Amino acid sequence: MNLSYEPVIGLEVHIQLSTQSKIFCSCSTSFGAQPNSQVCPICLGMPGVLPVLNRQVVDYAICLGLATNSHINQKSVFARKNYFYPDLPKGYQISQFEQPFCENGYINIELDDASIKKIRLNRIHAEEDAGKSMHAEAYVGSRESLVDLNRCGVPLLEIVSEPDLKSPREAYHYLVSLRQLVRYLGICDGNMEEGSLRCDANVSVRPVGETRLGIKSEVKNMNSFNSVERALEYEIQRQIDLLQKGEKLLQETRLWDADRGITESMRSKEYSHDYRYFPEPDLVPIQIDEVWIKRISEKMPELPLAKKQRFIQEYGLPAYDASILTEDLGIAAFYEKAAGPLEDKKLPSNWVMGEVIRALKENPGGIHELPLAPEKLSELLVLVQDKVINNKIAKKVFDELLKSDKSPKAIVEEKGWLQISDSDELSEVIDQVIQSHIKDVKDYLAGNAKVLGFLMGQVMRLTKGQANPQTVNQLLRAKLNQMR
Repeated sequence: MNLSYEPVIGLEVHIQLSTQSKIFCSCSTSFGAQPNSQVCPICLGMPGVLPVLNRQVVDYAICLGLATNSHINQKSVFARKNYFYPDLPKGYQISQFEQPFCENGYINIELDDASIKKIRLNRIHAEEDAGKSMHAEAYVGSRESLVDLNRCGVPLLEIVSEPDLKSPREAYHYLVSLRQLVRYLGICDGNMEEGSLRCDANVSVRPVGETRLGIKSEVKNMNSFNSVERALEYEIQRQIDLLQKGEKLLQETRLWDADRGITESMRSKEYSHDYRYFPEPDLVPIQIDEVWIKRISEKMPELPLAKKQRFIQEYGLPAYDASILTEDLGIAAFYEKAAGPLEDKKLPSNWVMGEVIRALKENPGGIHELPLAPEKLSELLVLVQDKVINNKIAKKVFDELLKSDKSPKAIVEEKGWLQISDSDELSEVIDQVIQSHIKDVKDYLAGNAKVLGFLMGQVMRLTKGQANPQTVNQLLRAKLNQMR
């Protein structure tokens, strides 16, 4: 039997919320503290303590619900999810099962061919994180495990998609879009390396044309978007190979081994009844009214895909430029402020994608810590637009602006970098270049058009880059044509 198979993929994404304190206590959520230094009786699960819900967690859940077109339940409840892990001191996790904060939403993702695909969301619910067990680290003995409980109680939102993803590449784009969205909303920094965004994938295969879902595997331990894509590619092929051999698939949880490029069985897959969910007795139901939702909705930013489409339509930018500029909310805002007084909106786009992003790589810390205000870049580009300076000089001024509080105009005047556009002055320099490069001039007159660029370069060298390139080009061509 020779059947063609198709994958069916759903993702469970946990995002760590950017709150200062944990979900049910006042302990810090900052990353990188000494192990077991950010704990208290509540997040350690001591007898007799009572959790108190962090209101900002609910605000962030509503915010994400609005951004993902979800239904926000006016009544939500917490539940105890019971399981034993060494790094879960209570023996249960406070989560949501019935009546989560958000249900039945969707997000639109942009694929490689620029088409838009709608991915449905089953639910968005809040829960507390567990601690972290260390086994393989260099400082851990070969026959021991260490536990850091700092993460216990860190607030998470879990976003559960429907099985609408049809390829590993679509899963990649979904994750990219989701991370961009939560960063725009300011509710999560999306840092997978620090565990702020984690993804588990449910994947199955079925014969093409079949409507029933196949036996699924849950794949864990993927620490980058590329790892998710690679793990799904491997797991899909593994399942197809087994089915083609006539073997049965097991519903199980598998771990991705990035070094070996394979998934390995971890345990049989649990079902919801295995966790014995029951209502959390120490937390009252949360009532979310329309006033609460309206307060959050009034603070919502323009979302990434809408911003990209607006940049294309309003500023006439190519789709590629708009995609780069709107990848980060701070960069998008920087561009709009810089572009304000300029007629050609592509000019600041080129500079933000080029010089500004280069400066960010050299000065890590984000656009808000860049020692250059967008208004200063705008002033600089007005000088370029008005042909006061050329692009080459502008790049030198840009570097000076990163080190100085002076205005672009003051730097240009102080350095003597004003562009030379006077035809008589440039003609003298061009005559000098022609006389010094007779052989190259003859080559040009013989039909070698590439020589023109060399001759222009010599003019720019003699004028220390201050010559107006357009004027040089026109005068040089005219003088050479007179020599034919």
